Amino acid sequence: MEEANDAGDQQNSVSRYDEDEDFHDKQGVNNNSVREGSADIDENAAENATNLSGRKKKLFELKLRMNEAKKANQTAIVAEKKGMEAPKESRGISKQKWLEERKKKIGRLLDANGLEMSKAYMLDTQEMAETKYKKWEKDPAPAGWDVFNQRTLYNAYKKRTKNVEVDVEEYNKMKEADPEFYRDASSLQYGKAPKVSEERIDKMVQELKDREEKRNTFSRRRRYREEKDIDSINDRNEHFNKKIERAFGKYTLEIKNNLERGTALPD
Repeated sequence: MEEANDAGDQQNSVSRYDEDEDFHDKQGVNNNSVREGSADIDENAAENATNLSGRKKKLFELKLRMNEAKKANQTAIVAEKKGMEAPKESRGISKQKWLEERKKKIGRLLDANGLEMSKAYMLDTQEMAETKYKKWEKDPAPAGWDVFNQRTLYNAYKKRTKNVEVDVEEYNKMKEADPEFYRDASSLQYGKAPKVSEERIDKMVQELKDREEKRNTFSRRRRYREEKDIDSINDRNEHFNKKIERAFGKYTLEIKNNLERGTALPD
């Protein structure tokens, strides 16, 4: 009898173990199905929820709440993104609005300080003023031996060839017409230039004339050098002194040095 009872207890424990395994397997399947269909819940699943009981029903309700929370988060993210995006309008309109608002803001500041619109620069900070001055400054012109270095010559070449128009069709025709358009070292036509059309020659002559005219009308304020001695009282006097220095500088150098040392005059 005791052996029969032990056998019955073992069978009951095995059956309970199998039921627990079936429950966990079903729970795992349900978890996978919820993960795969987290965006939408089937109406059939909602109807079947009434047939569930105990832990399964509670687990199902928790999964429904998780899906609702995910949907609410996605909706909030989309709404926030739409709020952050600027309204769709053309670039010119938005820039015009910005300029109008900036003008109104400057006007309010001028009224508060009792200034006119012509005195708006007085509202600029030191950093803003320095930024403006840097924009207005021109690149310094090359001086001394910098005029002949490779970089300056290359920049001048780019400036002259900026407006040159390239005709690809004419270029290909010239290559087809002349088999030695690109000559190698063994070519016997060394020193022979390809034929250039009259139109191209006229364009080159016109470019040279424009360049000569621009050179004649060119006028640029010379760069001020702080390390140079100040020996003038205004711009006109400075220009005159430069002329005198070029003609008589080597003769008056010793006189200037004596005056600075105080040895030019007798005791």
